[in-house]
Amino acid sequence: MKWVPSDFKKGDMIRVKIGAIYHTGIFVSEDEVIQFGYPPLPEYADKNDPPVVCSVDIDVFCGGRIAEKAEYDKKEKKAARDPDTVVNIARSRIGEGGYNILHNNCEHFTNDCVFGVKRSEQEEEMRRKWRNNFLRR
Repeated sequence: MKWVPSDFKKGDMIRVKIGAIYHTGIFVSEDEVIQFGYPPLPEYADKNDPPVVCSVDIDVFCGGRIAEKAEYDKKEKKAARDPDTVVNIARSRIGEGGYNILHNNCEHFTNDCVFGVKRSEQEEEMRRKWRNNFLRR
C-alpha cells in the first residue's frame, strides 16, 4: 500500500500525520469521514471520554493537516471490499468503543472496514523496532 495526496472517493482509506504517527479514517464525502478516536484538534486533547467510532467532516478529520489516501497494490485491490460495503460497515460501527492504542486503534478499524482484517502497520513497525532494539542488547 502506498499513500498519496489525491482526490478522495467514497470508501477510500485516508490518513493524516500527527507528530510521529498517522490517524486514519474512511472517507465518505467532504461532510463525512468515519474514524475511530478523536480528531487531531486541540479541543479534543483533554477529552476524558473513551474514544469511539464517530463521523466528522473532512476539515475536522484533517485538523489543518494534509490528508493522503491509500493506493492499493494488485493483491490489496483484490481483497478490498467495494466502496459501498466499506462505508456501510464503517457507519454500522459508529458509537463502538474499546479503543486500545496497540490492539484496537484507528488503523485496525479502517483495515477491518476495507479488508475484513484488523491490522495496524504502525503497530507492527513499532513491535519490529522494539524487538530489534531488545535483541541487540
